[in-house]
Amino acid sequence: MPGITLGDTVPNLEVETTHGKFKLHDYFADSWTVLFSHPGDFTPVCTTELGAMAKYAHEFDKRGVKLLGLSCDDVQSHKDWIKDIEAFTHGSKVKYPIIADPNKEIIPQLNMIDPIDNGPSRALHIVGPDSKIKLSFLYPSTTGRNMDEVLRALDSLLMASKHNNKIATPVNWKPDEPVVISPSVSDEEAKKMFPQGFKTADLPSKKGYLRHTEVS
Repeated sequence: MPGITLGDTVPNLEVETTHGKFKLHDYFADSWTVLFSHPGDFTPVCTTELGAMAKYAHEFDKRGVKLLGLSCDDVQSHKDWIKDIEAFTHGSKVKYPIIADPNKEIIPQLNMIDPIDNGPSRALHIVGPDSKIKLSFLYPSTTGRNMDEVLRALDSLLMASKHNNKIATPVNWKPDEPVVISPSVSDEEAKKMFPQGFKTADLPSKKGYLRHTEVS
């Protein structure tokens, strides 16, 4: 897929939002950010998704993570749409900013284009404090996001970052479950890095590359 991708720096665009104007790098500074795009205001799946983001906002707050929406309409349209979102998602308030992009100029710069429909996509970037993309999801217009998976993926990134990317999370991993040690870490290094110990899987190849350990 063309455009910025994993490891790339998000362009420092000045954006107009429901919370005023700011530059993206200023918003990303000193925290992780979930940046998510939508094809347009007053659309069914997008309404459910922005409501879910508002409902889950406390989970992101607990992790010190910011939210930043983007939709291809103007600020006033966003503000009118928020009333519908909050009415549909009972008890939740949209407190995060939503970027306006009525001319669809920002979407391509952030690589949030649907290559099938050749238009704005239902995309999501998790951006680090260094303004680099750490993870991306790209959904077709027919499929809404799974918020639990967004949180799970975010927890994985935060855990790996905490341990200098010397660990990784295995399939279906959830917080408080064992992680695996990176192949770049030797057994000798692993003993120093993980004094709690680790278990090496006994595999037919007899290669000790699959090592689990408990971390927090």
